[in-house]
Amino acid sequence: MATQDSPRSQIIPVSEIAWQEVQPGVRMKQLWLDEKTNRRAMLGRIEAGAQLPEHKHVGDELVFVLEGAIADEFGTVATGNMGYRPNGCVHTVACLGGATVLAVITGSVEPAAARGDAPASQVFKLSDIEWKNALPGVRQKPIWEDTAQKRRALLARFEPGATLPPHRHVGDELIFLLEGSNADEAGEVATGNMNYRPNGCAHTVTTKNGATVLAFVWGSTEPV
Repeated sequence: MATQDSPRSQIIPVSEIAWQEVQPGVRMKQLWLDEKTNRRAMLGRIEAGAQLPEHKHVGDELVFVLEGAIADEFGTVATGNMGYRPNGCVHTVACLGGATVLAVITGSVEPAAARGDAPASQVFKLSDIEWKNALPGVRQKPIWEDTAQKRRALLARFEPGATLPPHRHVGDELIFLLEGSNADEAGEVATGNMNYRPNGCAHTVTTKNGATVLAFVWGSTEPV
């Protein structure tokens, strides 16, 4: 249960946010922004044959492919998998058949003319990662982690009726509902929508019929 003075989570209704064309064949929805830390979450739709020109990541990016596939010089990220672009990565992004992606970005990008010895992007195939029991009725796949800055990305699966007991977020969390729905004191988060749990948010999470969620976490949680 949320405490009286703790911030509530925020439900982000993705379908209500307008698409913005950023270049021919590429549209974006900005889902969440933290200007102080230069972090943001974007939904992108890339048309078949579209390409992002060579660019350099000033900061890093995690990108999950919801539909289709995207590719760069280092590999292909297909539906249901995640790519990581580390700080300094230089690459182009191509999309032969079209794709819809969810990206969580720290920092920015800038044009690049040469790759040199820039770090490579990485591909995480979620089918290669084992499920781990987290709590009764809840399993997780740890996808990526930055231990130095206490950041991580994971996939979580909730069985029908599963509940996360009351806890407080020490740091932020973004979740995206891939399947099913879950709820807390702020309301229900349905498939295709996002939920932001700000630092200090204290809540209980429940699911009636089950859910699969993609989570991006900064920090940790503690019991309430």
